[in-house]
Amino acid sequence: MRRIALPAAILALCGGALLTVVAQNAPQADAAAAASAAASAPEPVVCFESRQGATEITQRELKPGWPNVKCSPVTGAALWYGDPYDGTVPMAKMPQMEDIPEGQAVVRPRTEKLALLAQCGVACHNGKYPVGFPKDNKPTPIPTMEAMYPDAKNFQHGRGRIWCLDCHHNTQRNKLSDHFGQPISFDEPQLLCGKCHGDKLRDWRDGIHGKRIGEFASNGKKRWFVCTECHNAHNVQDGERNRGFVQVQPESPPQLPRGMKDTSWEKTHPIPQH
Repeated sequence: MRRIALPAAILALCGGALLTVVAQNAPQADAAAAASAAASAPEPVVCFESRQGATEITQRELKPGWPNVKCSPVTGAALWYGDPYDGTVPMAKMPQMEDIPEGQAVVRPRTEKLALLAQCGVACHNGKYPVGFPKDNKPTPIPTMEAMYPDAKNFQHGRGRIWCLDCHHNTQRNKLSDHFGQPISFDEPQLLCGKCHGDKLRDWRDGIHGKRIGEFASNGKKRWFVCTECHNAHNVQDGERNRGFVQVQPESPPQLPRGMKDTSWEKTHPIPQH
């Protein structure tokens, strides 16, 4: 019996030690496997909607084989939407738009994407004028501001006729300002831009200016794109080009349907002309 007991005891001790080592290595193995899986996972596809650097959207599946957005491999822009209302909220009430039913006009909020917005409102501009704040529209350059907003250093909006506090609230830096000094949310820039650009606001309201996606019916639900999703308010002239929108590489022409040699059929009017 002693001959059997001694090897059995040694075997039990070795087995216990082995199980302890395995148990200790299991979390490390799981972590290594998770890291390997993360490294092999494809990079998320992100495309911009109207202006690069403004609103961006990450591609994901709403259901198998149905993405929320298709991104252009040429320009990186959004081409079409599986759900045009994804991530939207009802647009705030607008003057002369009171007849639009609740929830039929929606927007994608941008406030949560503006990383410096909350910090600016409480860290430096906490409801009062900071020491040394300028009294006119020729403020002294501040290196910190220039680093955070490089386009503000070469500010082009208004060609020298306006300055920061014509648009930003004088004490609430996370708000814009109307003509009466009342705060405006960054998610409603049309209320600000309309102060000077009344004709563009009218055209935007009537659907002539700007961009909308959603239902084709005139009274259907639509996502409205607001001013700053297309326009950079600090650099409207696009730097040295001084010509507005930044140019992007055009998309490739669409493929003709199979069996169609050219587009001559587009020259034929569907209604006979007399």
